[in-house]
Amino acid sequence: MKNLISTLFTALFLISGITNLHSQDQKDKIKWYSFEEAVKKNIENPKPLFIDIYTEWCSWCKTMDNSTFAEAKTVKYMNDNFYAVKFDAEYKDTITIHNTSFINTDPTNKRSSHQLAQALLKGEMSYPSYVFMNEKLEWLTVVKGFIPTGKFEPILHFFGEKEYKNQSFEEFSKSLPGSARRQEY
Repeated sequence: MKNLISTLFTALFLISGITNLHSQDQKDKIKWYSFEEAVKKNIENPKPLFIDIYTEWCSWCKTMDNSTFAEAKTVKYMNDNFYAVKFDAEYKDTITIHNTSFINTDPTNKRSSHQLAQALLKGEMSYPSYVFMNEKLEWLTVVKGFIPTGKFEPILHFFGEKEYKNQSFEEFSKSLPGSARRQEY
């Protein structure tokens, strides 16, 4: 009987530890939404959108996921200030937003881009790319390529704090401490 109680106690301890690790792991990640989910959430509680446009074959996209998007400061700021969307530029299915449907015109072609990705990137397909939209779902800008955390944080703050309404990014970046400056994007 002692052995059974000891075994049950050990099992419960292990299960609670695994559950706690899993919940901690989820808390330390960016909450990614589909485009449709982000639009719906934005109607309920308006926030700007950050859209990560990637492809499965893009190595710099994976590097961004494992470095910049994994940084605790980035995760917290993104989750607090944006609806973050992860969108595969080669997505095969139809997406409908405000009664407008976007499709992949050649879904059998391995590198065929989706119309929504084309629209968001204004036809300039490059991966990874990040689109910022305001809470009214108006396109603000696109930023392209791998960006290390130190250079990514000022960009997030520029759009998250709506500094783009008052000054250029160059002016904004000059007001930052030296290590956080980024003169162009």
